[in-house]
Amino acid sequence: MKLKFIAGALPALLLVAACNSSTKTTTTDSVKTDSVATKDTSTKSASFYILKNKNNLQAVFTNYGGRLVSLFVPDKNGKIIDVVTGFKTAEEYKKSTEPYFGATIGRYGNRIAKGKFMLDGKQVTLTINNGPNTLHGGKAGFQYVMFDATRPDDHTLIFSYLSKDMEGGFPGNVKVKVTYSLNDENELHMDYEATTDKTTVVNLTNHAFFNLNGEGSGTILNHVVQINADKYTPVDSTLIPTGKLDPVAGTPFDFNKPTAIGLRIKDKNEQLKNGNGYDHNFVLSGTAPGKFAHAATVVGDKSGVVMDVYTEEPGLQFYSGNFMQSKNKFKGGSKDDFRTAFAMETQHFPDSPNEPSFPTTTLKPGETYKTSSYYKFSVKK
Repeated sequence: MKLKFIAGALPALLLVAACNSSTKTTTTDSVKTDSVATKDTSTKSASFYILKNKNNLQAVFTNYGGRLVSLFVPDKNGKIIDVVTGFKTAEEYKKSTEPYFGATIGRYGNRIAKGKFMLDGKQVTLTINNGPNTLHGGKAGFQYVMFDATRPDDHTLIFSYLSKDMEGGFPGNVKVKVTYSLNDENELHMDYEATTDKTTVVNLTNHAFFNLNGEGSGTILNHVVQINADKYTPVDSTLIPTGKLDPVAGTPFDFNKPTAIGLRIKDKNEQLKNGNGYDHNFVLSGTAPGKFAHAATVVGDKSGVVMDVYTEEPGLQFYSGNFMQSKNKFKGGSKDDFRTAFAMETQHFPDSPNEPSFPTTTLKPGETYKTSSYYKFSVKK
C-alpha cells in the first residue's frame, strides 16, 4: 500500500500516515506503516488515517480492527488533548491483553450466553472467549481483522469487510460497511451497514475507551455522567442479562441526573458486584427506528470536555474500566490502570438472540442492517 503523509497538528508522540491524501507534511519523527499477522494468518499492512474539521478536531484511525486510535479535542483552556486511549502501532493492538481498544465490534457486540442460540430452528454454536460466553464476536471478532479502507475526503473514512459464512460460528456471508465521519459541528458519526446471504444476527458498535481529561490523566471516577434511561438489563455473575428490564430509580444505576461515576460505584449492590462496577446495558428513553435519541452526556471534571452520545440504537453499554489491569502501555507512556477510561457503546441488547422479548438482532437475506450513532464534543467553561 503506497502511503502519502498528511498534515495535522498532532503531537509527535503519535505518528500517523494516511491513504488517499494529496497533502504532504513534515513531522519531528518518521512515519511508517505497520505489518501485522491477521486472523487469517496472512501478513498485511496496517495504515493510519486522519479525519479533521475546521475546529481543530482530529480523529485518527487504523484499518487493523477498524479502530479509533486518537481523538484530539480542545479543552476549556483551548489546549488540544487526546481523549481516546490507544497504542502507537497495530502490533501493540494485536499483543494487548485488552483487544477491544477503539475497535469496530462485530459480528455481535456484547455477550451471547454460552456461545449458543437458536436461529430458524437450528442451534448456532459460536467460539467462547469470555468465561462461558461469547463476547464481541468471539475469537474471530472484527477487532482482529484488516478492513479495506477508503478516505474520500478529509472528513470521511469508510471501512469495509466481508465476514465469511461460519466465521466464528456465525452463519452467512455478511458484507459490512462502516463509515466514520467528522463534521464541523464537532460530531464524530458512525454509520453501520450490513447485508447477508443467510439468516444471521448482527449487532455492530465501536469500543472506544475515553478519558475526557486526556489519555494518561488518571481516574475517570470524577467524570460526571448522565444517561437518559429509566431501565437497564440486570445481569448474572457472568454478565449475561437475566431477561428482565429493571427500573434504575432508587439504585446506583440511576444516571438520569448528572452524577459522578465514582459516587456510588462502591455501594453494596449485587449488580455492581457482578460487573465489578458499571458494565451494564441501559434501556434508552425516546428511541425509535430511524430517530436519534440523546443517550448520554459525559463531562471531564478537569478538562471541561463534554461528550454527548446520540444513537438510533435501543441500548447503551456503560463500562467503567473495571477490568483494566495496568498491563498495556498507551501512546503517551501511561498504562491502562484500573478505571482510567470508560466506554459508551451504542447497541442492541446483550444476548438478544436468546431473549425473544429483547429487540431483535436477526438479519435476513434481502434486508439491510443500517444504524447510526454519533459523539458530539463541546466544552463546559
